[in-house]
Amino acid sequence: MADQAMQAPPGAAGAVDDIVVWSAEYLAYRWSDDHPMNPTRLDLTMSLARQIGVLEGIEGVAPTSASDEELLRIHTPAYIEAVKRAPDKGLSILHPDQVEHGLGSEDNPVFRHMHEASAMLTGGSLTAAREIASGRARRAVSIGGGMHHAMPDWASGFCVYNDAAVAISWLLDNGFDRIAYIDVDAHHGDGVQHAFLHDPRVLTVSLHQHPATLWPNTGWSSEIGRGAAEGTSINVPLLPGTGDRLWLRAFHAIVPGAIAAFRPQIIVSQCGVDSHREDPLADLSLTVDGQNAAFLAMRDLADAHSEGRWLAVGGGGYGLIRVVPRAWTHLIGAALGRGVDALAPIPDEWRDRVRAMAPSVDLPQVMGDGGDVDFPVWDGPGGAVDGSGEPADRALERVDSAIIATRRAVFPLLGLDPEDPRD
Repeated sequence: MADQAMQAPPGAAGAVDDIVVWSAEYLAYRWSDDHPMNPTRLDLTMSLARQIGVLEGIEGVAPTSASDEELLRIHTPAYIEAVKRAPDKGLSILHPDQVEHGLGSEDNPVFRHMHEASAMLTGGSLTAAREIASGRARRAVSIGGGMHHAMPDWASGFCVYNDAAVAISWLLDNGFDRIAYIDVDAHHGDGVQHAFLHDPRVLTVSLHQHPATLWPNTGWSSEIGRGAAEGTSINVPLLPGTGDRLWLRAFHAIVPGAIAAFRPQIIVSQCGVDSHREDPLADLSLTVDGQNAAFLAMRDLADAHSEGRWLAVGGGGYGLIRVVPRAWTHLIGAALGRGVDALAPIPDEWRDRVRAMAPSVDLPQVMGDGGDVDFPVWDGPGGAVDGSGEPADRALERVDSAIIATRRAVFPLLGLDPEDPRD
């Protein structure tokens, strides 16, 4: 049911703020002490953002927990009840044939107050959506969100409730009928794609490590949506080792053209940072600089096509100390229009705190990695050259193969010429 009190048509006057949705309650989403998705990364991000000045003068917007009715937009009643009951059934990891609804697996072990913690993350993304839809905000970021693998009746990939899908569903009932979702996590955004596979009002775009090399083993170029929604699922699979310049080449060869053709009223971005070269769970090779370039590109697309409306959420990222806090501080800076210099030194206060909790970690000195984000622009099939005009190397050729496969699969359905680099 639409929330009539919050309903406002896209373009409503009065958008005056860019906001951060945050609560320390996000830190309760903790699978186990040794699980790779540790909420310490969120705490360290907010601490770094404050100490480097990004949040100066900013009062975060507190989320409200998602209600069962809101979760039912995406999830089944039986699943929600299973999540609520799971802690009472035991906290140990189950044998695979005993797992129900994905709860109790090695990836998704049961933890206390699982429902409450998961509903709060979802509520954060919903709060961001409401602030934008009401006209009170233009851009909103909630780093606790981005649980893009959760399925209607199944926990998957460290994700219980699919906050991005719930927020998009709410937006569809509250004044929006063209929503673009862009996912830059190293893992395919399968849960959000699944939720809107048949819905032509939602364009889902995912750039991720090639499904032949990484779980969830979906997100092939041939996955383009179904029925009336053919052409509204876009997947860009990139081989292990893809770094900043070639990743950005692929992004800019596909995403801006698709967004311009779709004409979204709002862009929702899943900003997982497990694409970093140091991430222990994936094999892409981006730097913090390349990730920030992606954030800025998505923000600029929202400015160009969606009157600035941009809802950004977190996602994956398992370089808990060296990577995630810096990358998502850049994300917060992008959302607030307060860019962070890649050469800015890490504040001593933050470094001292981290040394006390993880003395063996070699801490970065500055906010960037020295990455090269001056990417070679794609200029059509067969035109792969590097920045100096020399013949393409093997990595460039492979990225261009992914580009043209995706463009040929989906661009004609958007009214675009897959061979023409101007589209």
